[in-house]
Amino acid sequence: MKASKQQRGCKALCCSSNRFSVSSSSEEAESSSSASNKFPSVSTLAHAMVQERLDQMIREKLEARYVERRREQRRRSEGTKFVVMLAMEKCSYDPREDFRESMMEMITVNRLQDAKDLRSLLNYYMSMNSEEYHSLILEIFHEVCTNLFLSWSKCKW
Repeated sequence: MKASKQQRGCKALCCSSNRFSVSSSSEEAESSSSASNKFPSVSTLAHAMVQERLDQMIREKLEARYVERRREQRRRSEGTKFVVMLAMEKCSYDPREDFRESMMEMITVNRLQDAKDLRSLLNYYMSMNSEEYHSLILEIFHEVCTNLFLSWSKCKW
């Protein structure tokens, strides 16, 4: 009879919360049943933590894409300047001074620094004025740009 109890003890069958396990002793069977009650919640918690981390990584990636798109849009819009110019007919006693004031105002107010933008401004002045003023416009434009950009470069250093 003792042999049969020992054999039963060696092959104790434990059933707890619909889980079956075979252990070598009745103590292990009891400890494994109490442990199996604890681990499902840890497993669920671990799964939730992994899922939350994956969601966070996806959110970060989407946010990074959004920020990059916004930067790209700003770069594109900064590359294209929209300058509104209003041409008006003017009788002048000193066209040299009037062109100088007008050009300096257009360059400083619109913060024109790129060669492309300055070339567009010069083309605008040339197209809006008669040929008799073209040489004067070129001369004044050169003076204004030289003075403005030399003074800006001295201020930056």
